[in-house]
Amino acid sequence: MPVDPVAISRSALDVEWQRMQVIALNLANENTVSTTAKGGYRPLALVSGPDGNFSGALQQGTAITGLRGVAVKQIVERPNPVRSVYDPGNPAADAAGFVSYPNIDHAQEMVSLMRTARSYESNLTVLSLAQQMAMRALDIGRR
Repeated sequence: MPVDPVAISRSALDVEWQRMQVIALNLANENTVSTTAKGGYRPLALVSGPDGNFSGALQQGTAITGLRGVAVKQIVERPNPVRSVYDPGNPAADAAGFVSYPNIDHAQEMVSLMRTARSYESNLTVLSLAQQMAMRALDIGRR
């Protein structure tokens, strides 16, 4: 089965879109106060990887054909501890006057968002180039 750049780029677009959703969720909950004993919001991370057995093909030394792109493997909670802020006037403050927030680094999330947006744009470019190449092949076939 030949390599299909359109299918690979579409799968990557889907993964990057989901990654943007996770980053947006983290940013939206950056200042969410923990009001339960279980704890509040925990930052999430999307884990992605090749869709198929890429390492098996490399170990066997066979031609890498039939690549299906990339897939979301899982969405995991980051093991970040909570961020405690002294705010005794807050109704969610504990006995010592501290309020627990998720430990989300806004700058890191924004960098991840920019990296994800660039990857998304790159895959859109691949789709556009694949379409242009297919149209050019059709033009050559007409002659």
